[in-house]
Amino acid sequence: MSALPGSAEGTAVTGLDSSPVEPAAADLPPLTEQVRLEAREIIARYPQPRSALLPMLHLVQSHQGYVTPEGVALCAEELGLTKAEVGAVATFYTMYKRRPTGRHLVSVCTNTLCAVLGGQRIFDALSRDLGVHHDETAADGSVTLEHAECLAACDYAPVVTVDYEFYDQQDLDSARELVAALRRGEKPHPTRGAPLTDFRGVSRQLAGFDQYGDQVARAAAVDAEGAIGPTLAGLRLAAERGESAPPMPGPTQPPANTVEGPRPPHPSQAQGGARDGAGETTQPSGRTGETPEEEAADARVAAADNPAERAGAAQAHPDKGAEYGQPRGRQHAGTENPPAAEPATGTTPTQSKES
Repeated sequence: MSALPGSAEGTAVTGLDSSPVEPAAADLPPLTEQVRLEAREIIARYPQPRSALLPMLHLVQSHQGYVTPEGVALCAEELGLTKAEVGAVATFYTMYKRRPTGRHLVSVCTNTLCAVLGGQRIFDALSRDLGVHHDETAADGSVTLEHAECLAACDYAPVVTVDYEFYDQQDLDSARELVAALRRGEKPHPTRGAPLTDFRGVSRQLAGFDQYGDQVARAAAVDAEGAIGPTLAGLRLAAERGESAPPMPGPTQPPANTVEGPRPPHPSQAQGGARDGAGETTQPSGRTGETPEEEAADARVAAADNPAERAGAAQAHPDKGAEYGQPRGRQHAGTENPPAAEPATGTTPTQSKES
């Protein structure tokens, strides 16, 4: 497969679009002052202005159908960035298109599970029907087709999305009929999720603005029902079989109706100090040759109730986490091997050459 820069195949292989931005069409709607005001509204949401770049790219895409040179310039001007900085982001994320996009964006998952169950065959069939390849638009401007590396819906494979709304468990016939309906101007209801709008509408929503014209449409998008059977299959089977996850390990609870006796002394108290807490220290016992901090750290490690707590206490130990527990004096030696003998004398570095 060819993977030349700018080729559809190269984009599909690498996931990065290296093709040039196409010149704006003569009938492209301009980015008005209203768009600038909306861009500034987005910027006001963030403590750092440049954090607004991603939704701003969705905003200009919602008005013009793709990220045009004019859209790149507007984002750069409003954020105080260079056009190169904005372009670097727009070319990294595949949700930002660099050429005119159809009324609908059809994405076919061709990752492992979907591909095994027919995703690649679906993509190939739609490609033939539309006369396009990856990231290309049908001649009538109705649909842009693209590979999707993963749509995060493996339990519904093979999956197709239209403007990021899910159409689950597709096959050749259902996917071809879906795209044929889109080309006729219809909007089949997704398997789950909000009713279908179009690519510009969902881009506006991703920018953080309402894409619906009235409260009824807005409520329908929020309250849309969906078939989520595959997601709940494991839960259903567990209920039928009486299965449940094992309980998480935790401190042993005393039996009910039992008076709890005095608690055993904390290790730090056994060493002569108070129980470790905020602002408290453990007094040295005088028997270990350690500092108060080292004795307190030893006590915290010994008192840990589980491996996670023990690892945390060991990490905060003066002897440094993973090294804790090694014989004193070796913690920073970098090896547990004994020192090598000197070649010339056969003595070790700790032996006197006069002996």
